[in-house]
Amino acid sequence: MTTVIVGTGIAGLVCALAHPDPEDVLVLTKADPSASNTFAAQGGIAAVTNPPAPGDSIASHVADTLTAGAGLCEAEAVQTLCGDGPDRIADLIAAGVPFDRTPDGDLSRGLEAAHSVARILHAGGDATGAGIAEALLRAVAERGIEVRGHTLVTELITDGGHVRGVRVLTSGGAGSDGAGSDGSESHGAIGAGVVQEIQADAVVLATGGAGQLYPYTSNPDVATADGVALAARAGAVLTDLEFYQFHPTTLALPGNFLVSEAVRGEGAVLRDSAGSRFMIGVHPDAELAPRDVVARGVADRMRETGAPVVLDATRLGDRLARRFPSIDAAVRSAGLDWAREPVPITPAAHYWMGGVATDLAGRTSIPGLYAVGEVARTGVHGANRLASNSLLEGAVFGHRAALSLTDSISLSHTPALDVADQNDPAITTEHPAGATVSGARADLQRVMWDAVGLGRDDDGLAQAEETLAGWAAAGVRSRTSAEHETANLLLVARLMARAARARTGSAGAHFRTDDAHMLETAS
Repeated sequence: MTTVIVGTGIAGLVCALAHPDPEDVLVLTKADPSASNTFAAQGGIAAVTNPPAPGDSIASHVADTLTAGAGLCEAEAVQTLCGDGPDRIADLIAAGVPFDRTPDGDLSRGLEAAHSVARILHAGGDATGAGIAEALLRAVAERGIEVRGHTLVTELITDGGHVRGVRVLTSGGAGSDGAGSDGSESHGAIGAGVVQEIQADAVVLATGGAGQLYPYTSNPDVATADGVALAARAGAVLTDLEFYQFHPTTLALPGNFLVSEAVRGEGAVLRDSAGSRFMIGVHPDAELAPRDVVARGVADRMRETGAPVVLDATRLGDRLARRFPSIDAAVRSAGLDWAREPVPITPAAHYWMGGVATDLAGRTSIPGLYAVGEVARTGVHGANRLASNSLLEGAVFGHRAALSLTDSISLSHTPALDVADQNDPAITTEHPAGATVSGARADLQRVMWDAVGLGRDDDGLAQAEETLAGWAAAGVRSRTSAEHETANLLLVARLMARAARARTGSAGAHFRTDDAHMLETAS
């Protein structure tokens, strides 16, 4: 029962490690295995440990998650996420993740926005994702699981309504001529790569998010919505696509380097150009309010004043270098001394709460297809993800999917999913006609930022839908990896704009400036 796992973030790697038969697992990733949102994650992983921190409990973690989700979380999914957390943290420790500890040897815990207690675990201060990814990659290698890099999945192979494998574009190498070592079939070169078909009993999408939909994002270049686009073309159910979270504090410099929420948890504050702590008047929790509130607060103050907003961490002084070594190095490399002066920040696209609809075992609406991590919509995040719940989600549902694979590969029925099918088979998937890949992507990103960003209204969303619909090139087929990625972004941008227009009320990260109820409340 061969399983193909697509992605090398925490969700995909945990799924591979938990699979009952490592010889039947193949992990694919389109870039280097270390290129993932997991590897870039700074803030940490939120979880109740065993034993729990003083004052913490699974019930408390559940309550915080439900509050952040703006009433749209699914209670059973949240209970599963938080309840499985202690065991998954134990698994990560057993896999060699070097979580930070106190001088007494206890796990060190930090506080982040919208958490009622300090429960965030870190590794290397602000290099948690790298610590997790490196440990899991080592563990996967030690278990003898094959990880194949520079292999882009371009299509899900289906037969009789069941996913039977993947079509990939590789950069060549072993197995690229004729039959591959895994029995895959080569179909000839396209551009600099080779098209191959890999047969599988189950495919697990663990492809991460879609930050490259926007010009300003904390995500790496590989976050191009590939998994959702693959699932959409195969006819899988998608939901909550309109819920995209923007992180409030990235450096207002090219690259939008993310300054972790943990910095505000340690005492840093936000100030406008006049030096005022404006978030105090926006939310009772000020800088530690839910991310959507802080991000909109920052954007609103920037628009009102026409000037930058700054993160003031000067009260932390030299402790910044000790507590946040990676961020400190990045900030200083940009020529900023944040221990002595505030630094300019701006919101940027960060995390997608919506995606491929799944049950609590990672099963999608298509037999044989699973989705775990950011690409999946499990119901745990609702309209707004609680800080540092993303790594936990990957670990919990990656593990649950692996355990369900043996029992569910042969299922002939579709899991019951109480969600709306937002797919549209009429949508074309080619990149904009006559445009270079870079130009097409930049145009798409600008439309998304302006109309499907921090604030949305019907006029802007309608125009975005019209513009995106006009970017089709009949008969043009994607040939290079970059063209495939841009086609994926275009398809998903159309789906997201449509979903955002359909939800006329505001909820969490989806903020409608023309929401009549919100306008009445404000007046």
